[in-house]
Amino acid sequence: MAGTLSKVINLLGNMGWRYVGFRARHEFMRRSGLLKKKFPVNPPYKQYCTLGQWKQQQVSFFFKDRESLSIPKDPKPELKETVDNIKNGNLLLFSSISANLGKDYDWVTNPDSGHKYDANKHWTEIADYSKEAGDIKFVWEKSRFSYLYDIIRYDHHFNDDQASFVFSEISSWIESNPVNCGPNYRCSQEMSLRVMNWLFALYYYRNSPLLTEEVFGKIQHTIYWHMHHVYNNINFSRIAVRNNHAITETLALYLAGMFFPSMPGADVWKRKGKAWFEEEIAYQVYEDGTFLQFSMNYHRVVVQLLTWAIALSERNGEKFSDVVYDRARKSVVFLRTCMVEENGWLPNYGANDGALFFKLSSSHFRDYRPQLQALAGVLGMDVGIGAQEDAAWYHVDKAGLPWQPANGIHTFVNGGYYLVREPQTLTFIKCGTYKDRPSQADNLHIDIWYKGENILPDGGSYKYNTDAETMRYFSGTASHNTVMLDDNDQMLKGGHFIWFFWSQNAMASLKEDEAYYTFIGSVNMFRYINPHIVHRRVVVKHKNVPVWEVKDELIMAPVGMDMRQKWHVPLNFSDKVTIIGKTKNGEPLMEHKREGWYSSLYGQKETTKEYYFSAENKIIDTYITVETD
Repeated sequence: MAGTLSKVINLLGNMGWRYVGFRARHEFMRRSGLLKKKFPVNPPYKQYCTLGQWKQQQVSFFFKDRESLSIPKDPKPELKETVDNIKNGNLLLFSSISANLGKDYDWVTNPDSGHKYDANKHWTEIADYSKEAGDIKFVWEKSRFSYLYDIIRYDHHFNDDQASFVFSEISSWIESNPVNCGPNYRCSQEMSLRVMNWLFALYYYRNSPLLTEEVFGKIQHTIYWHMHHVYNNINFSRIAVRNNHAITETLALYLAGMFFPSMPGADVWKRKGKAWFEEEIAYQVYEDGTFLQFSMNYHRVVVQLLTWAIALSERNGEKFSDVVYDRARKSVVFLRTCMVEENGWLPNYGANDGALFFKLSSSHFRDYRPQLQALAGVLGMDVGIGAQEDAAWYHVDKAGLPWQPANGIHTFVNGGYYLVREPQTLTFIKCGTYKDRPSQADNLHIDIWYKGENILPDGGSYKYNTDAETMRYFSGTASHNTVMLDDNDQMLKGGHFIWFFWSQNAMASLKEDEAYYTFIGSVNMFRYINPHIVHRRVVVKHKNVPVWEVKDELIMAPVGMDMRQKWHVPLNFSDKVTIIGKTKNGEPLMEHKREGWYSSLYGQKETTKEYYFSAENKIIDTYITVETD
């Protein structure tokens, strides 16, 4: 009972009364049926404007129609293969998992578990996860309609009209998903993305004879009820979730109001959506350009949303507040600084569910160059990435001011990131105090890259819904290059995405002299074991050679518990990386080896070599070297 009370008090301290009060009120409304009344089922069809009237609107998209595009044709075989797979019912889920959904997919069957949801059950009665149904994200993935970008790009590059396929897919979804029923009305962010992706298709096929009055009518009717739902449920994202969901939904309201002004409430959606979007960007993107979800991939999600927001507002003679432009520029700077030059990859840091909402190139999912170059171009920046297809679709034509991250030290104190860039190495260290909900228990994790290869990686995410042991491994401390206290995580694991006793009181510095870069950091962690425990880490990077010295110390840790220093090396680099641990007196420590796991892409995992050193006196000196060619 005392432990439960402690968790409740800790949750209140971290999340606040507003969050707890909203969740309690929302759950009462759901259970009582009051929430259901706000979202009517199968409302009567209404036409808000004709197709002709919609086409005559004085509003500009990224492009007028497919006929006006001037993007150079590049008919790559892999794009044709991707589209052939899609049309045969084979879809790549989460940018990583190939799933055979079939040509006549019903839109409500989970391809992972085989469970078929009741498409006529009100969305408030659908669970996000159950043992029988499995992870609902598998159902949402195709219904997001991000795969339309592959179809549209194929249409453009191969001059092969895909309007029939695209409109048949959208019509099939509408007929299979009654308004406010089934799993695909469960998440407002998914609904927002669906509207944005349909909007892209509507403009591309604007002049197609297959975009008939009937087809357009069905689509606009469904879009209205999607945005009605998003607007009336917006506080769930803005209070209970408050992450990239809220940014997506507020932007969708603004865009729906702009591109469908004849819909009831569109003026309110547009006005409030714009104001809310500005508030969310100001709150969620910190002053140094880092992001409150502590995730590289979710930060890229925000980058794409900022690209849509700024480009489309400016095309229509509008502008967001200065803070949006400021945080957009700083986001580009932060992520570009974390990028390795060889391939555009970033550390696999934080939660990563494979999200890439608007994929407008054939680049690898882990390659951030297309999305960063697009936003940089919209902002009038040139970040040394080179031409990318994404920017061409967004019609980015601003002259860029050149900027690239310099070699040397880079600090982002608000987010808690410290980097050393060299021509052949990237050293990335996390050291921060959490004032927003942490994603993973990974403070003082160090990520090391050599010649574009991640030789000491973050373990990744794997899956959000799997067995508790696997979830704890990937989201917890065990899959990171930092320390544990016996087998305990830095924070106490709660349900699903919840951590208790957040790491606090981080202090750090990063300096250089003629021979070394030196990081010194400390964080108050393991607070559920003893509120005074501090992990102190010193990292010394030898200049211009792949050599690192790491000293770890746990202060005020209980007697009888060992400090375990963890290291993870991919199998293909295990014979090139040498890790030696020593006591504070210089005596070698026994190296323990066991099988670890690494997940570069959502839903996939591979074995790694996991090394750890154990010290009862809580002090370990470690020497890391990489064999050079």
